[in-house]
Amino acid sequence: MASNLDIRQDEVTTLHDLCVDKKTLMKKVESAVTDRPTAVILPMLYREVQNDALKDIKKGLNKCNYLNEVIIPLAAKNKKEFEHVKRFFKELKIPHLIMWCDGPNVEKLLLDLKREGLNFLKYGGKGRDVWLAMGIASIKNYAFALHDADVLGYNEMIPTKLLYPIVEPELDFKFNKGYYARVNLEKKLIYGRVFRLFLNPLLRAFVDNIGHETDFVRFLRSFRYPISGEFALTSDLARDLDLPGDWGIEIGVMAEMYRNVTSKSICQTDLGFYDHKHQKIGNDASGLTKMTADILKTLLRILIEEDNIQISKESLVTLRVLYVRHARDIIRKYHADAHFNNLRYERHLEETIVEKFSRQIMNSGVSYMRKPVGTRIPDWLRTMSARRRIREQLLDVVVADNK
Repeated sequence: MASNLDIRQDEVTTLHDLCVDKKTLMKKVESAVTDRPTAVILPMLYREVQNDALKDIKKGLNKCNYLNEVIIPLAAKNKKEFEHVKRFFKELKIPHLIMWCDGPNVEKLLLDLKREGLNFLKYGGKGRDVWLAMGIASIKNYAFALHDADVLGYNEMIPTKLLYPIVEPELDFKFNKGYYARVNLEKKLIYGRVFRLFLNPLLRAFVDNIGHETDFVRFLRSFRYPISGEFALTSDLARDLDLPGDWGIEIGVMAEMYRNVTSKSICQTDLGFYDHKHQKIGNDASGLTKMTADILKTLLRILIEEDNIQISKESLVTLRVLYVRHARDIIRKYHADAHFNNLRYERHLEETIVEKFSRQIMNSGVSYMRKPVGTRIPDWLRTMSARRRIREQLLDVVVADNK
């Protein structure tokens, strides 16, 4: 069943799953990758090796025999964890590399770069791990897809749908963003709270606060799920990406696409119903609350750079008030939608979450004003200008670690 049965087309081309023939799509991708080799990047934390989701991902990837390779950037504390993950993926038939991103050999290479004026050691988390993996993936592949390691109900169609619009010569898109319905039909719950309860009402609040819809806000709002972690892009684009080093990575990627790619070369694709692990609401240092803080900082930086908006404490107060109004309107709408579909809906909890998220508008906004430069990782083109064969050297390190 498609996750969204409408056939609406907006500014960004939308590929709906109305009656996709899985076998035909797989064959088309298999044919196209002869000239346009592809990979999958699967960023993961060590603890995710214990999850059932990763077992399904391994099975699904094994059906994608068109893939040139799978690159798994891993955050692990020690060699024991790294070796455990290597053993886990021995059953993966596709050629693959486990990249121990915070391991001694990778960090030694980054220390060498620091001496040349590029300090990547100050960055951490998913942003840097993905950046490292993109460096290797862009050596031999025309394009690659990226998705998280906690996808429940994973199957081979996720990477196939992401890669198809990019490798199919008749379409020839450069960037494809996945979208999906964050609904668990077994538990009868609606998820996706960071998008539903934070980003979506926040973008509407920006429109009201600024007095018009800026070009970048319009661009973001034309996507069904702008902060999904599932996307695919060509390697030439990946080499030119400045990525945030925190949870703002998805918005950061969208900003780079907005800057560097014409809208006719961008699409979004329906991945169906989709579920993954659900983080706790958390606080300023963890969970969904930390995620909203990082997203807001990245968004403020991009809006200042692209649309020349002015940020002050007064404007943040107004933004917070407008955000709460729009978020409460959206909660009322989701309550009605859930009621209609006989889904469980914890309205009080969602109202409480909005209150917590709203505090981040002031906290993170003021924090951003104190340090507005942000934490963007330099792109690979700049890094390669400092050391021409840095990607190949990184690949050598990772291959040696995998022996």
